[in-house]
Amino acid sequence: MTKSLLVEIGVEELPAIPLLKIIKNIEKSWQDILKEYRLSCDFEFIYTPRRLVLKHQAIATKQPNHLIELFGPPLSAAKRDGEVTKAGEGFARKCGVAFEALDVAEKNGKEVLYYKQEEQGEETTTLLPKMLQKWLASMAFGKMMRWGDRKDEFIRPVRWLQVRMDNEVVEAELFGVFSDNKTYLHRMVSFEPVVLDKVQEYDDLLSKGKVSLYPADRKTKILEAFTQLESKHGIEIERDGALLDEVVAITEHPQALLGEFDALFLELPPEAIIASMKEHQRYFPVFEEGKLSNKFVVVSNAVTEDYTKVIEGNERVLKPRLADGLFFYRNDLKRGLVTDGLEKITFMDGLGSLIDKINREKEIALRLLALYAKRLEKETGKSIEELQALMEESIALAKADLTSEMVYEFTELQGLMGYYYAKALGKDPLVYTAIKEQYFPLGEGAELPSSVFSSIVAMAIKLDTLIGLFSIGKIPTGSKDPFALRRAVNGIVRMVVAYDLPFDMDAILHEVSDAYASYDKDKLTAFILERIKKSLDANPSVINAVLESGERDINEIAKKVEALNEIVSNPEFKEQFSTFKRVANISKEVNLDEALEVDSTQFVEPIEKELYQAYLEVIGQEYSSYKERLEALFSLKPKLDAYFDDVMVNAEDEKVRINRKNTIASIYKSFREIADIKEISI
Repeated sequence: MTKSLLVEIGVEELPAIPLLKIIKNIEKSWQDILKEYRLSCDFEFIYTPRRLVLKHQAIATKQPNHLIELFGPPLSAAKRDGEVTKAGEGFARKCGVAFEALDVAEKNGKEVLYYKQEEQGEETTTLLPKMLQKWLASMAFGKMMRWGDRKDEFIRPVRWLQVRMDNEVVEAELFGVFSDNKTYLHRMVSFEPVVLDKVQEYDDLLSKGKVSLYPADRKTKILEAFTQLESKHGIEIERDGALLDEVVAITEHPQALLGEFDALFLELPPEAIIASMKEHQRYFPVFEEGKLSNKFVVVSNAVTEDYTKVIEGNERVLKPRLADGLFFYRNDLKRGLVTDGLEKITFMDGLGSLIDKINREKEIALRLLALYAKRLEKETGKSIEELQALMEESIALAKADLTSEMVYEFTELQGLMGYYYAKALGKDPLVYTAIKEQYFPLGEGAELPSSVFSSIVAMAIKLDTLIGLFSIGKIPTGSKDPFALRRAVNGIVRMVVAYDLPFDMDAILHEVSDAYASYDKDKLTAFILERIKKSLDANPSVINAVLESGERDINEIAKKVEALNEIVSNPEFKEQFSTFKRVANISKEVNLDEALEVDSTQFVEPIEKELYQAYLEVIGQEYSSYKERLEALFSLKPKLDAYFDDVMVNAEDEKVRINRKNTIASIYKSFREIADIKEISI
């Protein structure tokens, strides 16, 4: 037998961010609890700022009976010479019965003690209070609250509770609040509880009380209102997904309203205005003709006939924030971009101040610049001396905005404010763009720096952080990576590949490590290689094959992986690859570090000469890509197949045997210049 189940836990306003962080876990936790109590069924989890709701169309009114089977020790160990042993007594105690009540069963070919009991299922109404307490306890919001004289805690005080099977109130208690048949409407409709006689009227009752119960409905309502405002006013509203989710989580009756601020504040950089609106007020920016306008959209939770005062109130709140921002911005421009004070800010214990970090970054950047000098001279039209001066200036000023008033107020604008200040001060475009893009890419798939010059600045900053933290033992372990070193490596890989830059890890790390305490370079290299494996989209065995070849240039690794992966991904390749597995296996017995001499006078069978001649032709050609070279090597398959059909590699004559192995190993060694083919698995 089944009944419907409604659970409504009424709370004071839930904080949106902590709720959204664990929203999926909340639903899964209830699913797991249902399974644990043998009551699994479909359900809906719904939330508003003031309630957590579970709705079941049909939940069993009672657990199914449960068969308990326990297997004990072997009979020979449970009873000896007619006497029950301690092992036998212990198993009987575990089962809660006398030894004589136990049965004997066969398990793994042995007679063992056995106990079977059918456990009667409990009533769901009896289980629900324990289940709900367990559910709330599983919600890891982080910072929790206590209220009144209670010792238990939750993210916000619980104020009302409904647990209803069909229309019957189930006796339950959470945080001193007992279940009844009452709910609450929107606060601006009524502060008093409202009786819900019939559970099936729950949605309608809340709707009439200006509570939009379902998050998806609230989101749709907001987006539809955005579209209407855009059409009516000829504007474009930025649809920030994270902000939208947050607004959905803090409203029960969302109303999108268009407000306005003084155009004077458009003197501020757009990002500063947007940060002020989003961070402090949860407003959505508005654009006109592609530019930020002096309008904004607020999603109100108010219930009123006239929203004029709501709009005016939000406009009044925003004005002083923008006024502060404009004051900070003008002060910063007067001060200019200076590094005074950075020497007092510690970057990390053991790595000195931010000035120390800047000096290390300069050294790295100048070494990278020397690697790519010719390309940059051609792309920028500037001499190497000019580029060196601009590079030093870019690194020197990259962190100057950290002491600005704007970044003190809006820390997420670091780098970006430096860009605006450098631009206003008439710095070279290479400099202010590099300052803006110094932290790029900000995440997986995020925008890359727009030039090689900016990429050098970004790579130098990431490399210093990476080497520096390894040098003081701050190495990521497991899933923990508090300093985002994995992301730093991913960013370097993406920049190197995107701009086709040579980047020999071993050589570069060796060159730039003088400024750091001694550290295990092999461990750092292994860390970088592991991140490369995660960064490249290819068959993992292909990546391993390339890395096992000894290649340490990130760009060349990526090119080789791409070329080999394209070949390996061909459906026909699997049938052909057994030949090359055989080549790799034969080559295991050959020292590949030595020169492999092949003496054509030792050839006995015609195919030996044919294969070796074909091989020499392959390696004697110039190729425009790794793929072409690999395809040429793989084209030796017919000759190799004929060779293995007609030739006994392990010939009795030692000279002939060595010559034949060297022939095969030479082919394998040529493959290994790109990838160690024995690592490929398909």
